[in-house]
Amino acid sequence: MSAPVVTRPPAGEAASPTVPAVRRGRVRRASRRRLVVLTLAVLVAAGFVVSLMFGQTTYPFDDVVRVVFGERVPGASFTVGRLRLPRAVLAVVAGFSFGLAGVTFQTMLRNPLASPDVIGISSGASAAAAIAIVTLSLGETAVSVLAIAAGLGVALLVYGLAFKDGVVGTRLILIGIGIAAMLDSVIQYVMSQAAEWDFQEAMRWLTGSLNGTTWEQVLPAAVALAVLSPVLLTQSRNLSALQLGEDTAAALGVRVERTRITVIVAAVGLIAFATSACGPIAFVAFLSGPIAARIVGPGTSLLVPAGLVGSLLVLVADFTGQYALGTRFPVGVVTGVLGAPYLVYLIIRTNRAGGSL
Repeated sequence: MSAPVVTRPPAGEAASPTVPAVRRGRVRRASRRRLVVLTLAVLVAAGFVVSLMFGQTTYPFDDVVRVVFGERVPGASFTVGRLRLPRAVLAVVAGFSFGLAGVTFQTMLRNPLASPDVIGISSGASAAAAIAIVTLSLGETAVSVLAIAAGLGVALLVYGLAFKDGVVGTRLILIGIGIAAMLDSVIQYVMSQAAEWDFQEAMRWLTGSLNGTTWEQVLPAAVALAVLSPVLLTQSRNLSALQLGEDTAAALGVRVERTRITVIVAAVGLIAFATSACGPIAFVAFLSGPIAARIVGPGTSLLVPAGLVGSLLVLVADFTGQYALGTRFPVGVVTGVLGAPYLVYLIIRTNRAGGSL
């Protein structure tokens, strides 16, 4: 009877019996992430279809598909093709942009409060839009351009003021909160001087609304998402390394400042273009990352899941604001109701844990 053949594992695995467990953990996390992304994508697609089919008038799925593919359907061509379709597309594009940009800041600065809503970027775009509408009486295109420029300018200002031998997340957040408070005061002063018509127009923009969406509004935001989201996705590994700290990331070969500047410019660009299209929809950038983290779990990139969560949030909030509350509310009102309690909860939880912002 022959002796059993003994196979020896590679030297590295013999020294590290936990390697198979680590590999199994990575496979489980990757599988869970794929399942979550697929589920979110299906939910976003379902929300998109529902927003096209249902409203004051309901259209069958077949008619909606025919309109989307360019056929002329009496009644549906106008309601679905001219009113609902650009609105739904902007909801998906803006939500994905806000979610992706928000989780980028939160990951890079290792703080869930590091959202464009909190650190002044959205306030900069909003202040510029209010001035453009109320004081300068500019048209829609000029308002959008000024809002984009202001969002980028405020981001650079916050980054510059926070930079001292590198950027510390807490310092950047506190400076951003201070600048946001100043800009909010500017908005309040400008609005107090507004005529009735300008006040209504500015409030519609400042609240965050998809009402009256046209393809001219959708196109710049969609192009920005198509161009800038691959930039952030290619930086996914570097962002994950930055979560370990600047020194560790640098030891792993990450060019810290180059990575940080790249992702800040790309994320701010997404926020600015999305805000210029539909206004600063409150708390979508803030909520998307934490929600994605809860359902995906640790150890994987949150960029795509957070973007999909953002799209789903905006679609659901917009539909709820239109048809579920008895009267119509802009989408920003609904997301604000969702996001404000979570912000308070997060601050209380951090305080009880003895941590800092």
